[in-house]
Amino acid sequence: MKYYIIAGEASGDLHGSNLMKAILEKDVNAEFRFWGGDLMQSVSDTLVKHYRDLAFMGFLEVVLNLRTITKNLSFCKKDISAFQPDCIIFIDYPGFNLRIAKWAKLKGFKTYYYISPQIWAWKENRIKDIKRDIDSMYVILPFEKEFYEDKHNYPVHFVGHPLIDAIANRDQVDEYEFRSEHELNEKPIIALLPGSRKQEIKKMLSVMLSAIQDVPGYQFVIAGAPGQDEQFYEQFTINHNVKFISNRTYDLLSVSYAALVTSGTATLETALFKVPQVVCYKGSWMSYQIGKRLVKNIKFISLVNLIMDKEVVTELIQNECSTKRLKKELDIILDDYERTKFFMNYYELEKKLGGKGASKKVAESIYNSLN
Repeated sequence: MKYYIIAGEASGDLHGSNLMKAILEKDVNAEFRFWGGDLMQSVSDTLVKHYRDLAFMGFLEVVLNLRTITKNLSFCKKDISAFQPDCIIFIDYPGFNLRIAKWAKLKGFKTYYYISPQIWAWKENRIKDIKRDIDSMYVILPFEKEFYEDKHNYPVHFVGHPLIDAIANRDQVDEYEFRSEHELNEKPIIALLPGSRKQEIKKMLSVMLSAIQDVPGYQFVIAGAPGQDEQFYEQFTINHNVKFISNRTYDLLSVSYAALVTSGTATLETALFKVPQVVCYKGSWMSYQIGKRLVKNIKFISLVNLIMDKEVVTELIQNECSTKRLKKELDIILDDYERTKFFMNYYELEKKLGGKGASKKVAESIYNSLN
């Protein structure tokens, strides 16, 4: 069968690649055409557009790139029409995907959504579009099933979180070889995860680097995002005693002692590697002001705190994300007693996320539905 998949971000590329592998286990003759990244392309060479050309962060940035987004929507519809897939699988990326889903449903295509839009946080009225345009929704956060079914009378499939599989199935790294390969010394490693988009990296990396001056006894390593060239990072690292490792975030987290992390999927990944962290977010003033007014009834911005429904990791947002405050919170997560609390909460978090096999459950459900 023919599958058209749309993922618009780095996390979607990861989950999309694992879903494609799981589909191939059920359907050995599967044909793919997809929007995604390098990981999905390693499964199939039929990449249409790379997510690095799609991801615009914040409300203002979206407005400034409306012409590009409109062109992408038009191109996507034409490409789907030419491919004539048996189904379309949407992975997160709701601003784009829900528009395509509306068109696709009218054209008679089967529509499946893997990793729900965060309508429990904002734009809850999108539930009408989802009910109308999506044949099956697969959710990965435990509270999302209750949100959809109890509040909106829309049945969904809770499949567990795919990061559990992504982390469990990765190749284990030899710490000695990893340190040797990247010229790291024996000091404990503090990882810097400034995000995946150029806009957020520019904002976050500068404040992270300002906070790590005069912290003896540790070495700092920047996790380079997939799809971003090392040359892009050089403008930030040239005057700092910091290492850079590209596209090896999981290996880096597996040997890290602590981390400074930009809000997003990376906060959950860091927690699943049992690494104490400080969560940071600093967007443009305009985007933040708009977002603050649109997001409703949400106490936290990090997935870790949202899932646990309590503050497990400290969140430094906008003006709080300053050099002084980041230094203070970094000292806290390096304290032995505080670290013990992190580990206890992280183990509880993993239990809440469900068991393994999210990608296989989605693949099996879609395959059986199509048959």
